[in-house]
Amino acid sequence: MGSERVVTKDIGRVRVLTLSDPERRNPLSDALARALHQALDAAEAAEEVRALVITGAGRAFSAGADLDFLRRVRSESAEANLAHSGRLRDLFLRVYTFPKPVVAAVNGPAVAGGAGLATACDLIVMDEEARIGYTEVKIGFVAALVGVLLVRAVGEKHARELLLTGDLVDAPTAYRMGLAGRVAAAGTSVDEAVAWAGRIAENAPASLALTKELLASFYGMGLEDALRYAAAAGAWIRQSADLEEGLAAFFEKRKPRF
Repeated sequence: MGSERVVTKDIGRVRVLTLSDPERRNPLSDALARALHQALDAAEAAEEVRALVITGAGRAFSAGADLDFLRRVRSESAEANLAHSGRLRDLFLRVYTFPKPVVAAVNGPAVAGGAGLATACDLIVMDEEARIGYTEVKIGFVAALVGVLLVRAVGEKHARELLLTGDLVDAPTAYRMGLAGRVAAAGTSVDEAVAWAGRIAENAPASLALTKELLASFYGMGLEDALRYAAAAGAWIRQSADLEEGLAAFFEKRKPRF
C-alpha cells in the first residue's frame, strides 16, 4: 500500500503520465485516482504542455478496481458506494473533457475501470500484445460509467458485444471496432502514442480545446441546436490569437508558432 502514484515525464510538448503501482497492475484505487487528478491539474496549468499520454508502469495499463475495494464492497454502505462511484465518474469526466488532447498508450491489459480510463481518452494506441475488456458482468458488476463512454466511442452494437460478453479483446479486434486508433509493435505503444500526440500538439491549442468541447457537447443536442452551437463556436474562434497567427503563417508560407 502507499505505492500508488503518477510519474510524469515531458517529451517535447507531450507530457507522459504513467500510472505507477506495477506490483498490483495499476488498479484505479482512490489514491491513484487522486494522484492522476493532481497530475492532470498540473498539466492543464503548464502552458508548455500541449498534449498528454496516459500509460501504465510494468506489464499492465490498469487492472481496474483494486482488490481491497473488491473485498469490502459488499459491506460498504450505499452512501459509501455512491461516493466511490462519484469519484470514478469525476475522473473519467476530467479525462474526457480535458482541454488538451489525451492519448492512451495501452501497453498491457486494460480491464474494467482501466478500460474505462483508456476509453475516456481522445485516442488509444494499443500494443499488439495488449488486451482490453469491460469485464464487470463476469463477477456481477455493471460497467455503468464505462458504458456511457463506450457507446460514444464505438456505437451501440459494438458496445453491446463488449459489455454483454465481458470478454477481453485483442488489439486488432479493438482496432476493427474503432476503439483503438493505432496498433503498435510489441513494446512500442508509448513511443507511438508520444509521436501521435506530438503531431497533434503542433496544431492550434485554442482550436484543439474548442474542438474537444464541441465533440463532448453534441451528444444529446438536436440538429438545429448543435448547428447553432457550432456556428457560435466557429464565429468565436475567428477572434482568437491562434487564428491570427495561423493565417499570418499561411500567407507568409511558414510554419505557425502556436
